Amino acid sequence: MDFDESDWNQISNDPIVFQTKKENVTLEIDDASHNFYKLNFKKGGKIQMFRVTGRFRLTWDDDDVL
Repeated sequence: MDFDESDWNQISNDPIVFQTKKENVTLEIDDASHNFYKLNFKKGGKIQMFRVTGRFRLTWDDDDVL
């Protein structure tokens, strides 16, 4: 995973949490089933990342998405 430093700050290591630095930051996700998603986040929106059985899981609050 690659979070652009101009758009995201890592604000926690345990759990791993990234927060947007500006408005309308796009996160592109290609999931394990090869489905492609684009999410646009508000300024201050957060993504939590954790690993379960060899795969990364992402969670977010729908209120953080535009």
